[in-house]
Amino acid sequence: MHRIGLVGGTFDRFHSGHASLIETGLSRCQNLEIWITHDEIAQQKDTRVNNWQSRSEEIFQSFGGSSSRVSTHVLSDELGPAPHHPGATAIVCTKETIANCEGINNIRSQNGLEELEIIPVERVMAWDGEPISSSRIRSGCIDRNGQPWIPESFRGKDASLTPEVESQLKDPFGELIEGSEEDPSIAIRSAIGQIGEIAGPLIAVGDVTALALQQEGRPADIALVDGLTKREEWPGAREIDPSKYENILTCSSPAGSLTHSLLEACEKSISSWKESGESTLIQVDGEEDLAPLLLHPLAPIGSAVLYGQPGKGVVIRWSDEDSKGRCRNLIRGLETH
Repeated sequence: MHRIGLVGGTFDRFHSGHASLIETGLSRCQNLEIWITHDEIAQQKDTRVNNWQSRSEEIFQSFGGSSSRVSTHVLSDELGPAPHHPGATAIVCTKETIANCEGINNIRSQNGLEELEIIPVERVMAWDGEPISSSRIRSGCIDRNGQPWIPESFRGKDASLTPEVESQLKDPFGELIEGSEEDPSIAIRSAIGQIGEIAGPLIAVGDVTALALQQEGRPADIALVDGLTKREEWPGAREIDPSKYENILTCSSPAGSLTHSLLEACEKSISSWKESGESTLIQVDGEEDLAPLLLHPLAPIGSAVLYGQPGKGVVIRWSDEDSKGRCRNLIRGLETH
């Protein structure tokens, strides 16, 4: 057993792959030094990376029973202390980074230090056969255990509201920005100012919200409209300009339901934004009210979903792990057919 082993990385959104890496290190080393990338370096790659303190705390929360054998340190460059650490005799890594570890050993040899034993660890795979990674979690593809946010039992099917799910949806799901119903621009301007520059798409659900964003010069990246407001035909829907969007999709979703057709349209629109930054207008035959239940699980972390609250203003709900988890649980409670 090695006295001191080293492992380095960003360790954002601590997941099953991280746990496997550390568990392997602890099985081979009495003590494990975990070197976590400095905030400035990590957030240059992605501004959504959590701060160093949060990333460190998540490690200790996951390995409370072994906390006396684990220590965390700030990694401020690519190689860290490994090339010159006199007490370490092992380094734990994924197979993809073995070459980096071999480079470290070359430097150690030049410095007259003993080479580290390289302990490679297999990547942990997600449900789709691809590796679990922090970047895939931030992009909204998977949760920290590699599971999809849209339950597999829902795919290929349509689903209807149950009384239990409907009662849960009565509670506000987001932050209400109050504004006049006669002049939605007041609330929309406030929402735009609060949202600012975001890492994910700006998603509008509803004709009034989509038109108000368009009129304020900030069209949604993804907008879902059905030509209705308060379940009645809305003349203002004709003012929504489809030319503001690169893609136009159509789908059907009756009131009180979520359909496979709506899911496909939401998936295509988010994929288009991820791949090329293209915007999409989704025209729904039926109602788009329940679409946030699909949009939050699909959207990248850091996306903002806006929808109108009749008579009150507009609601902002950020897409994060909490909103994704809540929506997944609600989808599981629907009646599929």
